[in-house]
Amino acid sequence: MTSKERVVAAFRNEEPDRVPINYSANAGIDQRLKEQFGIKLDDDEGLRQALGVDFRRICPTYRGERLHEDIADGAVKVDDWGIHRRWVEHKTGGYWDFCDFPLEKADEDTVANWPMPDPDDFDYSDIFAQCTRFEEYAINGAAGYGDIINGNGMLRGMEQALVDLITDDPAGLLLADRRMGIQIEMTRRILEAARGRIAFIWLGEDLGSQIAPMISMKTFKKHIRSRYQEFCDLAHSYGAFVMMHSCGSSSWAYEDFIEMGIHAVDTLQPEAKDMAPKYLKAQFGGRLAFHGCISTAGPVASGTVAETVQYCRETLEIMMPGGGYCFAPTHQLQDNSPTENVVAMYETVRQYGTY
Repeated sequence: MTSKERVVAAFRNEEPDRVPINYSANAGIDQRLKEQFGIKLDDDEGLRQALGVDFRRICPTYRGERLHEDIADGAVKVDDWGIHRRWVEHKTGGYWDFCDFPLEKADEDTVANWPMPDPDDFDYSDIFAQCTRFEEYAINGAAGYGDIINGNGMLRGMEQALVDLITDDPAGLLLADRRMGIQIEMTRRILEAARGRIAFIWLGEDLGSQIAPMISMKTFKKHIRSRYQEFCDLAHSYGAFVMMHSCGSSSWAYEDFIEMGIHAVDTLQPEAKDMAPKYLKAQFGGRLAFHGCISTAGPVASGTVAETVQYCRETLEIMMPGGGYCFAPTHQLQDNSPTENVVAMYETVRQYGTY
């Protein structure tokens, strides 16, 4: 099978020739893996090929003006959505973490006039060429994740973003609608330009903590489901699958996902409530495909090579039967993961992930 055929079979809850493989990592472990394989540090494609990754992403190039400037001589980076990030060190590396939250106190007028990228400011002319380059792979054509809670939280702060949903705050809801409207229109143009070569779009909304839902089902149905349905309908109209990312305890929303036409769920943190592989397979196997399940907080980060291999094998044994599983970390591999463990993780799926 080609990579695309393999992923499509998994999304259809069929058994492909082998389990599809995906990869995502923070900068530190990414660099160490490239050094391990003798790959240049800027050669992302070379690392994907070395790991056997079946997924690729394409995107248009932004041609518009810079909308927001960095602050304090670059100590605070500000992107074109106006999101502020500050570098935070930790013992194994660091992150550009969100800070300041410039729209935390904003009213509707301020949100309505906040500079954001315009779909017209992106160049879609090379989308088909990108798809042709990766035509054997499963291509993600989404222009963004949607991400109402986190995305709004990056601009309004997490507390205010959640309060917005509970109180129907017009400024917060307008911010969500402006952001998602831009992403939906860009995704539509990508799908059109790709001429049928997009396999899926990848959406995302963190719906749970480790122990419980982040929001109520009432709030989910009122503010989350209704907005993501437009994304799903758009993908379906172009014959593309839909995968939904959610960190934490999120299986409480999966019946709704199925009704919405979502085909696959991503992250699948096994430590969270009702997210263990056996539970997911028993409750939703054959109705949803699964992407993830390899914990970035488990043996891959803190165990030995032997423990990593055993853990990955056990997950494969649970998730593989009947198809519908894609092997991937439960978000990005973290910099505290030993290089040899990550190498062993991908060697294990190549050795034991064949049907």
